[in-house]
Amino acid sequence: MTTTPTDLGVLSAQVLFALQKELYRRLAEQGHPRLRPRHGAVLAYLDAGGRRATDLAAQSGQHKQVIGALVDELEALGYVTRRPDPQDRRAKLVVPTEQGLDFIARSRAVLAEIEAGHAAEVGPEAYAAFKSVLIRVAARQRMNAP
Repeated sequence: MTTTPTDLGVLSAQVLFALQKELYRRLAEQGHPRLRPRHGAVLAYLDAGGRRATDLAAQSGQHKQVIGALVDELEALGYVTRRPDPQDRRAKLVVPTEQGLDFIARSRAVLAEIEAGHAAEVGPEAYAAFKSVLIRVAARQRMNAP
């Protein structure tokens, strides 16, 4: 007999992996077939102005070395470039290229469609309440992390 898991970790992982699978499948269909969910640790936190790798590591929860390797991959694929940080010339900003900006815009649109589907399934008010609670739970969990 199969039961539905109620453990927060299991449920969170199921949502994350299913969301990533759908997102990256749809983005591959829209012209970005070489990117993988691991690249989201960089691309999900970028904007047109760019960010320092240390900021990307802090925001994504990944080690700086992991982010560095992902930036190298994304640079080789043509999605980001490194530029001097105007605030501190010793530091580098990771800046999306035109291809990177296209990926970011398309991923936001796909995510909005996915969320709209969830809201239609459970009702807009229930989905808004779910997101509100999830934001609070995620913030609390981050505070409790070492």
